[in-house]
Amino acid sequence: NIPLKILLNRYQIQGVEVEYTSDKEIFPSQQVPVVLETEGVRKLVPLKWGFPNPYRKGLIINVRGETVDSKRIFRPSFQDKRCIVPAEAFYEWKKVEKGKEKYIFYQEGASLFSMAGLYEDFFDDGGNPFRAFVIITVPADGVVDKFHHRMPALLSPREEAPWLEEAIKDKKGLKEMLNPFKGDRISLVAERS
Repeated sequence: NIPLKILLNRYQIQGVEVEYTSDKEIFPSQQVPVVLETEGVRKLVPLKWGFPNPYRKGLIINVRGETVDSKRIFRPSFQDKRCIVPAEAFYEWKKVEKGKEKYIFYQEGASLFSMAGLYEDFFDDGGNPFRAFVIITVPADGVVDKFHHRMPALLSPREEAPWLEEAIKDKKGLKEMLNPFKGDRISLVAERS
């Protein structure tokens, strides 16, 4: 439930492509507002969560940060189409004796954080163009590791601008931004949801 004004200020957004609505939870295949930069202009754009899977039915919703530059489907996006998925929290499920428990992770004292993502242009079965995004994941660190072995790659505020900039092609530098965060960078709190 991030107010539009906060997103506009935080990411210095110059354009909003659709009427903005904020949901408490988002799910794969939904339209989600993400931040991207094209020709030096930052925009808040609704993109579908999940790349079409070229090998079988379904969507690819995540890509591992460790292999993002070597997988053929993600390599072009990693070079030129990086985005930020703003969030107040993310969820993970923990296996327990009688099923699973849902946990919410958020940054104490901050209203939002930036998940690293990639976007790409596709065509649906009817030939209509659409854009979709995936969230980059990394090995879990800190508090998240107690619940799940992976987590979203979280960008620090100083990493947001270079992550979005199309002109930056330095694979090594970009991948360094995807290293699992350490407790001194962003500290998360977990609560049962």
